[in-house]
Amino acid sequence: MTQKINVISIVLLAGMTLASCSLSQMAKMAEEQELLVVPSPLELHGDDVTFDMSAKIPVKMLKKDKLYTVNTFYEYAGKEYAFDGVDFTRESFPNYDTEQPEASTTFSMPYEEDMKQGSLKVQGVASNPKNGKEKATERYEVATGVITTSRLYEKVYQPAFAPHGYNNQEELIPTNVDFYFLQGSSVLRTSEKRSDRGENFDAFLAEKNVTRTVTITGTHSPEGAERINSSLSQNRAEAIQKYYDAQMRKYDYQDMADEINFILKPVVEDWSEFKEYMSDYDGISDEDKSSMMNIINGSGSFEDKEDELQKVPAYRKVFRDIYPKLRTAKTEVLTVMEKKTDAEIAALSRQIVGGSVSADTLSDEELGYAASLTPSMDEKEQIYMAATKKNDSWSSHNNLGAVYMEKAIKNKDWDMVAKAETQFDIANRKKENPYTYTNLAAIYFAQGNIDKADEAIQKALAMSPSNELSSEINGVKGVIEIRQGKYDEALQTLSNAKPTTQNLHNKGLAQLLKHDHVDAIATFAEVDARDDDSALDQYLSAVAASRLGDYEQAIDHMKKALQEDPSLKEMAANDLEFQSIKGSDAFINAMK
Repeated sequence: MTQKINVISIVLLAGMTLASCSLSQMAKMAEEQELLVVPSPLELHGDDVTFDMSAKIPVKMLKKDKLYTVNTFYEYAGKEYAFDGVDFTRESFPNYDTEQPEASTTFSMPYEEDMKQGSLKVQGVASNPKNGKEKATERYEVATGVITTSRLYEKVYQPAFAPHGYNNQEELIPTNVDFYFLQGSSVLRTSEKRSDRGENFDAFLAEKNVTRTVTITGTHSPEGAERINSSLSQNRAEAIQKYYDAQMRKYDYQDMADEINFILKPVVEDWSEFKEYMSDYDGISDEDKSSMMNIINGSGSFEDKEDELQKVPAYRKVFRDIYPKLRTAKTEVLTVMEKKTDAEIAALSRQIVGGSVSADTLSDEELGYAASLTPSMDEKEQIYMAATKKNDSWSSHNNLGAVYMEKAIKNKDWDMVAKAETQFDIANRKKENPYTYTNLAAIYFAQGNIDKADEAIQKALAMSPSNELSSEINGVKGVIEIRQGKYDEALQTLSNAKPTTQNLHNKGLAQLLKHDHVDAIATFAEVDARDDDSALDQYLSAVAASRLGDYEQAIDHMKKALQEDPSLKEMAANDLEFQSIKGSDAFINAMK
């Protein structure tokens, strides 16, 4: 904000009847004293009203062994707050007779709600410390009232629900089976089909699962009899596809077969699987294993490496133990996971709540998902209550508390806040988590316990929350920082918050409070474009425009604010932000 400075020349000691000539002279010279107060009017930031005041007195005003004190007071609502006095003595200012003695002091007082309308006053006191005699002036006003724009933030109540963990989208389940072939052959033997692997695969096909893809990877072992047949891997993959086709006809897949995508992947001259088997193989000495691995990892062609392997003494044992495992066709079938429809889950959740079916009819994830399907807060409450009885998990208690929190906001039923806090405490006792701490931070902030809110939000951030939750946490953290007077931090935090109208409002306020007035007006305009109920954003746009000296724009925004919310008239009439335009016809007309 463009600071307003009061430069006040006042006769601080006029009218005094002083006992000494020195004090009388001080009184006369005090007529030239100057006081500067910055900012004026005073402003609230965080919990305190802080301002700077400088006093400059005339040269030669200070007298030997005499004390001159400027006492400062803030008077409000029949009360006053007294600040420490500012003393002037000749000893403190050795050049008093050629230079004006000057003292600058920063004052601060804790803000009380009835301080908004008040008056900052000073009183001069001339005294003789040796005999205790003193005379005081009247009190003179040097600044009026306190600007409290920093308190026009939106409280962030949006509750953080822990994820239910259910995926209602199509999911694919992999089923894997390996069929082995004889050296140099791509014939799928009957023994393979009748093996446990083959029998299980046949039973799987008989179930006629909804299948999306079948990937068949044919392989070969690296010895000469296999490597010379470049089509061997392809042929082995095709053999499995042919077998799969036959089984589909056997089990009458009909049109389902046309929807399956077969992917054949022949693998030729690939050492990766051989190396994998070798890493766990202990059938040969470490020396022989090292020799073979050095050959594989060294230079040369596939054939050259195979020829070199045959020279290693342990080759025949490796050929017997490992090579047969490499002559395979690896089959992966991706089938669609069976799931209940949303309608079925919703219906079953209602039956669970009503007690007509067991809670185990739905999984924990399905029951949590059911709560997300209904817009009714009462139904959500009942489902989460059932979930707390079913699994007694931290997430169920957190989400039940989040429902209470939403009800408190929507219905202005503040008894619900206590119920919400109870559930959050239970959730944290079961497992401390960032969702619950985020919710507690919002509640503490609403209760006015800023330190406790800050502590809770810091705990949430320390738990490595997800990106989605972090954006919600930043909304709460940002408004806490505004309340603490940390506007730079708040702006950075809110720039990474979920772009709700509440968070955008608070971002605009942070910009306004750090004097980015043009950016603040742009942010408030974004809120106005999203939300029909944006009277406070229009009001703050008027504040920003007034600070910029654009009084026409300020009046325009004020008119829009009062049209949306006439109750703002009283606040505007007493708001010192508009001190420079209050007497204008345009402002008076806007207030009608």
